[in-house]
Amino acid sequence: MEAPIIRRKFLKYVILYLYPMKTVRLKITGKVQGVFFRASAKDIAERYMISGWIRNTTDDKVEAIVTGNEPDVERFIEWCKDGPEKAVVMQVEIIDEPLQVFERFNILR
Repeated sequence: MEAPIIRRKFLKYVILYLYPMKTVRLKITGKVQGVFFRASAKDIAERYMISGWIRNTTDDKVEAIVTGNEPDVERFIEWCKDGPEKAVVMQVEIIDEPLQVFERFNILR
């Protein structure tokens, strides 16, 4: 049982070595609250080994800070452009941020 875990950790470090880490802030506009956007984004972030956080804003947007290797961050951004089934995403503003390290991906309330 330990061999797959060791291989998985090894692959994670190989990916981190080959692809530089990146942090971006996303501001997602449209019908993005009340449609399971944050919960779905958390699932996608965990699939791509992305850390950071996501939250609703008072102006009916969703905001996220995400950190991961560049290809996975780009895949996450592409997912955000569509979001979950009931979302209607109008715009995803992408702002490069200084690298930030997070332990996991959290939904902030």
